[in-house]
Amino acid sequence: MAGVRDQLNRDITPEGGVVVGDDGSRSAAAAITYAVGEAARRGCAVHVIRAWTFTSAIRPDDVPLGITPSMLELEEATLEAEKARVAGIVGDSAIEVHVHVACGPSAQALIKAAETADVLVVGSRGRGGFKSLVLGSVADQCIRHASGPVVVVRD
Repeated sequence: MAGVRDQLNRDITPEGGVVVGDDGSRSAAAAITYAVGEAARRGCAVHVIRAWTFTSAIRPDDVPLGITPSMLELEEATLEAEKARVAGIVGDSAIEVHVHVACGPSAQALIKAAETADVLVVGSRGRGGFKSLVLGSVADQCIRHASGPVVVVRD
């Protein structure tokens, strides 16, 4: 895995493989599971991307309340939490899995990563508030704007 310091505010551009977005939702967990199976079929790596903003980042345990963590501290805590989540979903897989965090809008990070990936996998809907929608806004943007194939996984 690339060092977290190399990733801050930079685009994630894997050299092929399966890119999958994770927002912490049940649908995203299903997408990660599907992405691992797809990578096994293709014989390539999986790149899990967790986009974050100041308000959605994981607060570091070692930063006292009342103190605002730095962007780097937020990124490191978010990356560690994402690694733990992905490990719990993937388990002991023979597939190479890379976990990335990207500061910025989810759709933008995924669409950029899809430019150099073999396929992009997203959940049908994430954590947004409109439960009646069949397709979430990030999945919608990805299928409309990604340059390669996109698989939308329903949970």
